[in-house]
Amino acid sequence: MSNPHRSEKSQARPVRKGLHPRNLHNQGYDFSALVQSHPALAPHVKPNAHGDLSIDFADPVAVKTLNAALLNRHYNIVDWDIPEGALCPPIPGRADYIHYMADLLGLEQRSIKLLDIGTGANGIYPLLACQIYGWQCVGSDINPQSLENVARIIANNPTLKERFTLRTQHDKNHIFEGIIQAGEFFDVSVCNPPFHASLDEALKGSQLKLNNLARSRGEQKPTTQTPTLNFGGLGAELWCKGGEQLFLKKLIRESKLYSAQCRWFTSLVSKTDNVKPAKKLIRKLGAVDVREIEMKQGNKITRVLAWTFM
Repeated sequence: MSNPHRSEKSQARPVRKGLHPRNLHNQGYDFSALVQSHPALAPHVKPNAHGDLSIDFADPVAVKTLNAALLNRHYNIVDWDIPEGALCPPIPGRADYIHYMADLLGLEQRSIKLLDIGTGANGIYPLLACQIYGWQCVGSDINPQSLENVARIIANNPTLKERFTLRTQHDKNHIFEGIIQAGEFFDVSVCNPPFHASLDEALKGSQLKLNNLARSRGEQKPTTQTPTLNFGGLGAELWCKGGEQLFLKKLIRESKLYSAQCRWFTSLVSKTDNVKPAKKLIRKLGAVDVREIEMKQGNKITRVLAWTFM
């Protein structure tokens, strides 16, 4: 289970307004404490323009090291790492998703089984669900290299071995088929869909994020000729044919086939325009309950769609 939140208010700025009430990161990052528990973070921490300790969030190595420090200090996960170029998830937002799933299922339920569709090389949702709530988790992915990395993380954290298992999706045309086994039941499935339709679109999105970060620091717009995926994302983690809209359509259609084996199906939806058609399809397929869960982190709003046929 997670450590109690030990943030020293004098060191932390309350910059993450709107996170779930149980989120350990509501008061921002306590960089002094993070460096103490994970010394590898120290070279990346320095005062920002406001005189507060911070890191360069445009530096993928710094962001990855911050993640390792957060997972170490707050969630008792050691030796977390991802390959170069892999998607590096923001821990507070990922923790929010898990907290809202706990609300959806009811906190009185102790024995919860979660399926993470596309767990990636970071395995972040099952890692957090195991450590925060003690849930049983299955992570699936189409990329064997990603699963090998998560397997290494699990091996380095013995408490996870009985709670977090991995499965390979061998067919790119399926999502649940080949993963959910006969007679198996999940309480909830979670998913962070690939939201770009091509590599070129993903690269442009990465450059836009870098430009926004630079502007927030008062710098001029970067002039990178060939943008790189500074925020990571290997293949299926960031893009797929048809992008988020087509992926959601496949996810929803296939969820109907497994409606008796999963209580709640859920997915992040990054593009607002994709919410309405997704809801329409869910209702058309006969879901008895459809919910849109809004999550806030500072000025950023993300949403989770949840539906059940039970």
